[in-house]
Amino acid sequence: MSRKILVVEDEPKLASLLADYLKASGFEPSCLGNGLEVVPWVREREPDLILLDLMLPGRDGMEICREIRTFSAVPVIMVTARIEEIDRLLGLELGADDYICKPFSPREVVARVKAVLRRARDGRMEDVPGLVLDELRYRAALNGRDLDLTAVEFKLLQLLAAHPGRIYRRGQLMERIYPDPRSVSDRTIDSHIKKLRRKIEAADPEARIIHSVYGIGYKFEAE
Repeated sequence: MSRKILVVEDEPKLASLLADYLKASGFEPSCLGNGLEVVPWVREREPDLILLDLMLPGRDGMEICREIRTFSAVPVIMVTARIEEIDRLLGLELGADDYICKPFSPREVVARVKAVLRRARDGRMEDVPGLVLDELRYRAALNGRDLDLTAVEFKLLQLLAAHPGRIYRRGQLMERIYPDPRSVSDRTIDSHIKKLRRKIEAADPEARIIHSVYGIGYKFEAE
């Protein structure tokens, strides 16, 4: 069965081009050009992924993403000509799964769509064979070797591994890990990540699964 992709783009030629490439790759694309149409369409049709332009007539892409996240976990790839870091961060806070900046190659868009859908389908720890998380005991093992994590390190690994490829800001990690994030600093997260990496590499020197994203934060992704 074809995966349904909603292309939200107000430039008709670009929307048509993306739809053609998606269709040629076996997807079932639909196109909308007005921001006001998106949320009702998503509620009714339940697409498998949304390519969401940031600048739209009727309603801003970020507002749309914020509302969609109140009722759906559908993967969202935000498409934008705005490359300022604040837009990237805000988009990720709203729950975007990936970003594509204009101008782009339609082939790149199709590749990103496939990658995000694969992460959503394959699920949690399957990106790293041999990684096992025991939430009841706060224990993690890699290839049968106990990682001997602290509670904070376990929570960090569990959070990052639950959303492969998603970039988390240090502030977002602090908010999810600590009851009162005001009591810790960004450097505290960096220190925990460094120790977590060291323990993972001690269990498997080839394991490179926690990556730094310059100027933003961290993500979990198997190389």
